Amino acid sequence: MSQQGDRPATTDDWWGRLYDESARDTGPAGTPDDTIDDRFDSAADTLGGGDDLPSTRTYGHAVDAIAVDDDEDDAGDDEDEGVGPASRPPAWWESPGGRPVTRTPAPAPEPAPAPEPSVPTPAPVAPAPLTPRPRAPWEPPPAAFDPTDPAADPTPPPAAPRDPRAADPRPPVPPPPPPAPAPAARISHVGDSPPTYEPEPTALPAADAEELDQLVADTVLDGARYGTYTLRAASLRGDSARYRGEPRRDALLTARFGAGPGALVLVAVATGARATEGAHLSAADACRWIGGAVGRSHSRLAEDIRAGRRGDLKSGLHRLTDRTYGKLRARAAELGRDPEEYTASLRCLLLSADPDCRTRVFFGVGGGGLFRLRDGAWQDLEPLVPEPSAIRGAPVVGYGSVPTGAGAATEQTPDGDRLTMDLEITKAPGPLVEEPVPPPPEPFRFRASVARPGDTLLLTSVGLAEPLRGVPALGDELAARWADGEPPGLATYLADVALRAKGYADDRTAVGVWEA
Repeated sequence: MSQQGDRPATTDDWWGRLYDESARDTGPAGTPDDTIDDRFDSAADTLGGGDDLPSTRTYGHAVDAIAVDDDEDDAGDDEDEGVGPASRPPAWWESPGGRPVTRTPAPAPEPAPAPEPSVPTPAPVAPAPLTPRPRAPWEPPPAAFDPTDPAADPTPPPAAPRDPRAADPRPPVPPPPPPAPAPAARISHVGDSPPTYEPEPTALPAADAEELDQLVADTVLDGARYGTYTLRAASLRGDSARYRGEPRRDALLTARFGAGPGALVLVAVATGARATEGAHLSAADACRWIGGAVGRSHSRLAEDIRAGRRGDLKSGLHRLTDRTYGKLRARAAELGRDPEEYTASLRCLLLSADPDCRTRVFFGVGGGGLFRLRDGAWQDLEPLVPEPSAIRGAPVVGYGSVPTGAGAATEQTPDGDRLTMDLEITKAPGPLVEEPVPPPPEPFRFRASVARPGDTLLLTSVGLAEPLRGVPALGDELAARWADGEPPGLATYLADVALRAKGYADDRTAVGVWEA
């Protein structure tokens, strides 16, 4: 029985040699060197007679010459199956005349030209290694390179050429902004020439070891915000006092009484008499005593301000101011001083903390200024008062005590202010006075006004009121600095108040109220 089972014994030896274990394997070569010569030897061995075929091989650029003989010894075996040389067509390496066939390796194919974009590229004969596809912008970045992974490629793929007609996905880079203009230098004085004295303090006032509580600072600065307004207050020593080492004669008091919408804010400014000893002490006493009187009556005053009771406010504040000056005169008697020496001018602002109340109340005695900046222009709101010689014997608006009791005759102005009438009642003659009668005290000043959004109210002492009225350039500069309606910071406000003008070297105290 043959190796193929029931096949007859007449089967030629070719089939047995094909599957004989001792025969050479006709499959793929075990080595990676699978050349065309190896394939030819395998085919020759399989078809028979391969061992007797003469062959000549020249490597490199040589030509393989294979001689094929039709009279091979094993040709008879092929005749048994009827597939001998007479009946089968010649193979591709055989020639009809038995002459050697010269086989030249085919030249390497030239690279095909790149196909047009519209023509699809034909599929390659052999699968080409995969080329990493460029990552789209929305895809996550690839994982870290693994050297053990044969498919990993550490070389980033080349960037695809960008179509110049396509829109650039990147936002255009804006051009650099032009350089901001340098801020204008803030001037320190107005006028054609600078003031005589230096702008900074040079000498401190003399101190007493037993009376250190009587010292006053060169500068005081304060501020707050309630309801619809912002408050700024500053008081600083004048150039003359800084040069001579004299204390600041101006005094400043800022105080809040109560809480919530019913709270009341008081700002008091006082200036001691010029060229008198202890002028700074009398100014401080005036602020302290008016502050105490307002604080004890703040609930009623706050209610009158919110209700708009002008007449009640004027009479009540007049009485409180009279009591303050009465204490000053008593203090002068204790010190053995003349009342005209131990006195001060006093100017105050009352501001409600209620956001719905925009009534601003001013009252006081003595010189100073009350101004309002509205729509870029200054308005002088100082209440007009009669001359001292016109006070006696005629009704004076807001001056004197309100008479009470039977027979008191009172009148009111269209604004609701009460008028005190001189009833010409005959009085007993007083004692004989040989010295001249002292002049009457300065009249009481009162004004209540409703603020508008954007207004700036400015209450000043004499040291700033005089240059504001005498040097228009000072008011213009402050109006330009505060034109935007925003309240300045404390430091900026102090610099604004300290803006100097030649010929005005007194202490300066200013209270600004910015309306939102």
